[in-house]
Amino acid sequence: MGKRKEESVLTPGSQKRQRKENTDVHNDESNEEETLQFSPNSSAPSQLPDGEVGIIESIQLKNFMCHSNLGPFQFGSNLNFVIGTNGSGKSSVLTALIVGLGGKATATNRGSSLKMFIQKGETSADISITLRNQGRDAFKPELYGTSITVNQRINQDGSRTCKLKSKSGTIISSKKEELIGMLDHFNIQVDNPVSVLTQEMSKQFLQTKNEGDKYKFFLKVTQLEQMKEDYSFIGKTKTNTRVQIEQGEERLEELKQLYLEKKEIFKSIAFVNDMQNRLKDLKHQMAWAVVSEMEKEIELLKEGIKAEEENTELLQKVEECQVKVNEAEKKYKAIQDKLITVSEEAQALHPQCISLKAEVQAKRKTVNETEIVYNRSKTELKRLGKDSEQLHKRIEELKSCANQDSEPEKLERQRRIAHLREQLKAFHNEEIMIGQQLDQFQQAISKCREEHSRLRRESSEVQQALDAQQKQLRDLKDSKTNALKRFGPHVPAFLEAVEVAHKRGQFRKKPLGPLGALIHPKDPELILAIESCLKGLLQAFCCDNHSDERTLQLLMSKYYKRGHRPQIIVNKFQNRVYDTSQRGVYHPEFPSVLTALEIDNPVVANCLIDMRGIERVLLIKNNRRAREVMQHNRPPRNCREAFTAEGDQVFERRYYSSSSARPQLLSQDVEAEISHLDSEIENKRAQLTASQQRLRSIENEIRQNEDHLYGHQRHQKQLQVKVRTANAEIADLENMEEHQSADIHILQEEAEENKARMESVKQDMQLQSRKVEELKNTLQAAEKKLEEVKEKIHQVEEIAGPIKAELNQAESEVENSKRHLQHYEDKQREHVACINKHKDLLVSKEKELEEKMAKARQIFPEPIKVSRTVKSLDAEMNRLREKINLESSHRGNREEIIQQFHYAKERYEDASNKVKNLRRFIAVLDEVMTERLKVYRQFLRKLSMHCKLHFEQLLRLRGYSGHIMFDHKNETISITVQPREDEKTGRSDLKSLSGGERSFSTVCFILSLWNISESPFRCMDEFDVYMDMVNRRIAVDMILERADFQRHRQFILFTPLSMSSLPTSPHIRILRMPDPPKDQRTLNFQNRNDGDEDQ
Repeated sequence: MGKRKEESVLTPGSQKRQRKENTDVHNDESNEEETLQFSPNSSAPSQLPDGEVGIIESIQLKNFMCHSNLGPFQFGSNLNFVIGTNGSGKSSVLTALIVGLGGKATATNRGSSLKMFIQKGETSADISITLRNQGRDAFKPELYGTSITVNQRINQDGSRTCKLKSKSGTIISSKKEELIGMLDHFNIQVDNPVSVLTQEMSKQFLQTKNEGDKYKFFLKVTQLEQMKEDYSFIGKTKTNTRVQIEQGEERLEELKQLYLEKKEIFKSIAFVNDMQNRLKDLKHQMAWAVVSEMEKEIELLKEGIKAEEENTELLQKVEECQVKVNEAEKKYKAIQDKLITVSEEAQALHPQCISLKAEVQAKRKTVNETEIVYNRSKTELKRLGKDSEQLHKRIEELKSCANQDSEPEKLERQRRIAHLREQLKAFHNEEIMIGQQLDQFQQAISKCREEHSRLRRESSEVQQALDAQQKQLRDLKDSKTNALKRFGPHVPAFLEAVEVAHKRGQFRKKPLGPLGALIHPKDPELILAIESCLKGLLQAFCCDNHSDERTLQLLMSKYYKRGHRPQIIVNKFQNRVYDTSQRGVYHPEFPSVLTALEIDNPVVANCLIDMRGIERVLLIKNNRRAREVMQHNRPPRNCREAFTAEGDQVFERRYYSSSSARPQLLSQDVEAEISHLDSEIENKRAQLTASQQRLRSIENEIRQNEDHLYGHQRHQKQLQVKVRTANAEIADLENMEEHQSADIHILQEEAEENKARMESVKQDMQLQSRKVEELKNTLQAAEKKLEEVKEKIHQVEEIAGPIKAELNQAESEVENSKRHLQHYEDKQREHVACINKHKDLLVSKEKELEEKMAKARQIFPEPIKVSRTVKSLDAEMNRLREKINLESSHRGNREEIIQQFHYAKERYEDASNKVKNLRRFIAVLDEVMTERLKVYRQFLRKLSMHCKLHFEQLLRLRGYSGHIMFDHKNETISITVQPREDEKTGRSDLKSLSGGERSFSTVCFILSLWNISESPFRCMDEFDVYMDMVNRRIAVDMILERADFQRHRQFILFTPLSMSSLPTSPHIRILRMPDPPKDQRTLNFQNRNDGDEDQ
């Protein structure tokens, strides 16, 4: 309301300007009349722009009153004439405009309820009004755009719903408050007769003869009536407030007496109150002491984080290790390339070597065969030579001794020599046979002794394995009651000693171990592979620091023998497992050792990652598949090695078989292991028994062979004696034998034949000798060539051997460098994670500090410097509470007394404040009302003076004279008009004028009211219905001139009369409503500029 009242006195040329509150109250009506400048006769068109906000662009009706579908009406931005016969729907449009913009049904003078506007037979009626929304005064242009469409639906029960849509048709709001806000922003007042003057209101105004009604109309138009009602309401409120003050003063006295009574009682517990105040003060100190201690803790945390961030030692280590890894890999690549070059050279020589070996072997075979033939010929030649010598010797003997011996003796000697030679031959054959048998017995004895030694070694190994299995069996049986005994019979006692030492505070953090007892394989088939991978780490222990390590070593010395103590690993305990996502191996088929284990303690997992790199070791059950994955193709990314289900270890270039057939420490089925061990022990015992029996059998065999050997050796010696005796006898007989001459001729012939054969053999030998020499030369050349190739291969292998060793060393260096790099990267990540953890803790602490500070401020808003600790404050607070409780038990419930006192005090002070506030309110209200009434009267004088001057100016347009008399005291308006033909007579009031003159005077009055009110549009129904043509023409000219002068305003005039005499102008639009047929539901409208109006 304030906005409308203040804007109602704006000058006609402005769009929206606020009236200054400090209106000059000393200006009287005469001064205002002198200073007012108004030129209604000016014919120059206004240069002001067309209306930008609040004017009506279109309106459309559906099922409204007696129209099924009316519109849409497209209005111009300045002057619009809607013409049509009675019943064509002019008044329906005006009624819809009032209702559509939130007006009440009674404001239309067409009905008392909204449901009366619904067309008969329909359930609802719809009104759509589009308002312009442009320029700097636009209403929420970012939401609505350049126009706002108001859709009102009237329901059958008399209710209505409103929707506000944007230019694009989007529903922005359906709240009534949004519609009211928009109307206030545009200063649209549909219940103001100046904004919308209906037909009934127009008739009532024209026909009324009561000067009081005209004054009420003036007040309603200028919204002064609302201000007057507001002031009246304020007066009633002031009267009611004075009554409340009188009643409050009586009640205040009662509350004061009650307050004084409670105050006396409260004073009697002042001592307790002092203690309570002291307790309250301590609570304040306690709140800020908690904050102070937390601030100190946060400061220490910040210093620690800063120190950790400044520590770049690990980062430098990582960089150094990375450089070493790069250098090691570069060195490994160079050596590998060198080895490949050497290997390719060796491989190129192998086919040649094989070919030469085959050639040498073939030639050697040929030489050997030729030498055999040559040796045979040589042997034959020697035999022939001996035969020749014997023949010649015999011939000579026969010639010399032909006559010395008698024939019988000679024959006897020859027979005896022949017999002795037969014996010698038999002895010789038997000696050869005995020699062979001696060799066989010696070989048999040697073999038996070798077999005996081997069996003794095997028996010893079997015995050791049997002892180990029996010990393992005992451990397994013991582990049925205590699983830790599997790692050694003394392990449970040792762990108990560790627990006792930890409870005594000898360890900073309790050591963990054995590690094998803290891990659990997921797949039983992979247990042997995991044991083969981890080996001694299964019995290792882990400590947090070196001090704990020394303490653990001291304890171990009491339970473990020197040289048999398990490994102790020092690794900082952490509550989170390392992140191995970037450096761990991943294979879609096979798990890594890390993923194949269930490890509850992250310290154990981190320890195995650091020491064995279990995140980079694959477990592949099948041996052949393991070779395919690791050796036939490039190993998976980050994979260093793999283990098979049999425990075999597989590298990219090497393969090592496992010495263990079954797991010992991680087996999950103890009964099955015990059964298997029992079976193996029985097998070992049977094997040991069989070995011992075999040993005894071999010992008997050795003794028998030695007996046979000694017997044959004695027999051999006897034969040697017999041979020597026979040879001596033969020599004697041959010396005594007589020379025989009878066969000399035969022997000579045999000697000649023998000589011829010797010559033939010699010739063959010469040929064979030459052939052997040639073959040997060829063989030597081939062997030399083969040796050269072998030498080259040997040289290459000699070169490759150190290179391979160097390559293995380089590979080991690469692995070690990577392991060190991984170690320091893990340490760096742990360092960063630790910093982040501390930062998270810092954020949490700071957040907690904020919460503590917020709580502290709730307890006591101002920070307090506290030198005492929380603990001492808490102790004192507890002592005070005990004293207060003791005093309360003697003096009654102190809290209840204080509560009653404060309640009485609050009620008294509240009532006193209310009375004071009401008195102050009355005083301020009196001052405000005095000032407001003063301004109201000034406002009333100014508006009435503006209206009076405009009215007189407009009367002069037709040559009339007259004026308006405002009687604000009696609240009446008297209008006197003097027509031109009655200039000589006195001025008359409207009662004595004709109907046309009265209508013209009324139009002048309305135009005067238009000039002192603000609204983006003016609507008037049947303004010219009672005017004659002359007055009508003058009134229309006045309206045209006013509309042209106020182009930022929109004028919509409804008339049943023709407007054919209007001039052609782009600012004038005529909407003609022809008489529709009975069955027509929509009306067509033509712009005046588009064609001439039908006559």
